Amino acid sequence: MNQLDQLKQYTTVVADTGDFETMRAFMPQDATTNPSLILKAVGKDSYKPFVEKVVKDLGRAAPVDVIDHLLIAFGTEILKIVPGRVSTEVDARFSFDTAATIAKAHHILELYKAEGIERDRILIKIASTWEGIRACEILEREGIHVNMTLMFGMPQAIEAAEAGATLISPFVGRITDWFKKSEGKTDYPANEDPGVLFVRGVYGAFKKLGYPTQIMGASFRSVDQVLALAGCDLLTISPDLLEKLTESDAKVEPRLDEASAKQQAFEAKIYDESKFRSDMNDDAMATEKLAEGIRTFASDAVKLEGLIAKMQ
Repeated sequence: MNQLDQLKQYTTVVADTGDFETMRAFMPQDATTNPSLILKAVGKDSYKPFVEKVVKDLGRAAPVDVIDHLLIAFGTEILKIVPGRVSTEVDARFSFDTAATIAKAHHILELYKAEGIERDRILIKIASTWEGIRACEILEREGIHVNMTLMFGMPQAIEAAEAGATLISPFVGRITDWFKKSEGKTDYPANEDPGVLFVRGVYGAFKKLGYPTQIMGASFRSVDQVLALAGCDLLTISPDLLEKLTESDAKVEPRLDEASAKQQAFEAKIYDESKFRSDMNDDAMATEKLAEGIRTFASDAVKLEGLIAKMQ
């Protein structure tokens, strides 16, 4: 078996793309999307008729409303391909507004329901701010499954698990990028890679403390990073790395397992808002990458609105 097929024995593989053909080629269990990925997809000629139909059907609707329908249109098509779930992201511009995040999540699910898709196949993606985590807590109590994204620090991970998040998405590559720049390094061995070590630490903490929240490593820069987390609950992988995994049949060994993780020493922390913000502030990497990620996703949403406005 190639490395991708071997990896699937230990970890649920998720496609980190909005491209339908990529999903058909690699047959992931789930898929995850965000405005940046949709922006890439709509830039391709093959998707123009798909996008233009959504825009035309909505007439002169506000671009922000068209984006919602476009995300649901992509998600609906994705769910015809993958057997599992699709993550659909709440507008990053609501990252510091709990009520607006909840309202947008409800709206997303209503749009999916109109397409005949029930909530058990949808993960609502929310940025891992204090306000986003509070929205997660309320939505999960309502039976709505949440994927906490833009995760870079242990306070975010623990608080999301305490809030009952179905899934968290720690960003491996972006963490490593920050440390490379900070430490003046060009690369790290996989077992010393800061992004890999963060996910391993979160995995150990969750299994030790008995949190049911699943961990999905995201934002990979290399096959080595992916394989260093074989055994993680889920891994969301870009098309170029999925391709590379199919090109090798080198042996893949599990690097994470629940039994070993439970043997680790980890002391639980309970956060209130003050402690959460203080600990995040003490972590320059987590603070900077969270802010940067929100700005990037918000900027791409604005770009997507601009493209839609030109089509109307």
